[in-house]
Amino acid sequence: MAQNAYETVDVVLVGAGIMSATLAVLLKELDPSIKLEVVEMMASGALESSNPWNNAGTGHAALCELNYTPESADGSIDIKKSVTINTQFEESKQFWAYLVEKGHFNSPKSFINPVPHISFVRGPKDIAYLKKRHSALTAHHAFEAMELTEDRATMAQWMPLMMSGRDANEPIAATRVEAGSDVNFGRLTLNLLDHLGKQENARVSCNQKVVGLQRSGNGWLVNVKDLNSGNTREIQTKFVFLGAGGAALPLLQMSGIPEGKGFGGFPVSGQWLRCDNPEVVKQHQAKVYSMAAVGSPPMSVPHLDTRVVDGKTSLLFGPYAGFTTKFLKRGSFLDLPMSVRLNNIGPMLAVARDNFDLTKYLVKEVLQSQDQRLETLKGFYPEAKASDWRLEIAGQRVQIIKKDAKSGGVLQFGTELVAAQDGSIAALLGASPGASVTVSIMLDLIKRCFGDKLKSEQWSSKLKEIFPASRTEMAEDAARYKEVQARSNELLQLNISSNV
Repeated sequence: MAQNAYETVDVVLVGAGIMSATLAVLLKELDPSIKLEVVEMMASGALESSNPWNNAGTGHAALCELNYTPESADGSIDIKKSVTINTQFEESKQFWAYLVEKGHFNSPKSFINPVPHISFVRGPKDIAYLKKRHSALTAHHAFEAMELTEDRATMAQWMPLMMSGRDANEPIAATRVEAGSDVNFGRLTLNLLDHLGKQENARVSCNQKVVGLQRSGNGWLVNVKDLNSGNTREIQTKFVFLGAGGAALPLLQMSGIPEGKGFGGFPVSGQWLRCDNPEVVKQHQAKVYSMAAVGSPPMSVPHLDTRVVDGKTSLLFGPYAGFTTKFLKRGSFLDLPMSVRLNNIGPMLAVARDNFDLTKYLVKEVLQSQDQRLETLKGFYPEAKASDWRLEIAGQRVQIIKKDAKSGGVLQFGTELVAAQDGSIAALLGASPGASVTVSIMLDLIKRCFGDKLKSEQWSSKLKEIFPASRTEMAEDAARYKEVQARSNELLQLNISSNV
């Protein structure tokens, strides 16, 4: 097969999802002269995890996600993670608002729409927890608008679909934040890539697979195969970002950097029930999250969601977890076994030993019938009819397995940035709430891998223009938080009064 002389760029980004698209646009805003290329294995961007039907589309701001506010041993509610995620989402909104203001995007409604966020619980124990959670969260300025009710008439206004036909004696409660959002991360990704493609020294190459990564001086030589022609080429670059979702782990292993050793991956698949019947859809305008089943992973917290995709509104319920050895929805069943190394087999075996309940839960989920799935839905929507709902296969999430001095290995939910000591290559591993907090993660990557450039007046002043307030400032300063949030909401057309 033909092999050409290598090309030279400043940055190679592997994977054309929300992570790479965000980082690429951020870098071009900070320095328009940067030469970069996004390499994507599929026919276009946003076909894997960023695709709108492969994720919940929740603008994760910790408004309704109960797993972000664990109850401590002393009975208190820990809100630290909620504050962090909320201010990270506000950081993402600042970036999107900046791009809208500069005219780089068309209408923000193509990718973000206001949808209330509701937490819904049943039974005295969970009601008591919800009340403590509400009290703890509303003490912080980011959550002071959160409403709590046990009044069934109020809940019938908030979520009429869920209240119709419900047992009048069932103890229930809910909290609501009206200013939540639904995000089409697929459309947002394509908007970012479209904007990127209009700039000089920026290229998005699809149907291209990275088949080799090797050190070359202070940078990397990236071997890329054209999946249409079979030809290969080499790209010489100073920096590589591995933002390929579940495929980031095998690529990290391919790089051979010591920082990547010991990591393994545990793939979890997902399924949704989807409803497009307009008579049903119009009765539910919210994202309603509830408590996770015992032994289930955090990504399996049940929720009934309003989804707005390409101007059409649907409902999703789930997710129902599953298991496959693929690392990508369109991946190979050999992905998991091929990822096993001498340096990660210990942590992987330790995780298998310590997570038997999770294994049982996944097996049970995989074996569920459609009738059993519908019964779970009826806990949210008592009058649900099978004819209105169909099964939708969601995306793959590869949860992180990492070394642990005490147990040998732990299964970690969330995201982790792994970078070489010299900052020449970085990989993003893990899952939720990744898409919602992408901008914050990429800012952390820039600080870690482009620290010298951040000291320049050009980069520091541009960052201040894009992000008027940092996440730390927003967490600590109520007035600043409200000022910046109001500006972002106006630019993104999220103000509730203007969307009635």
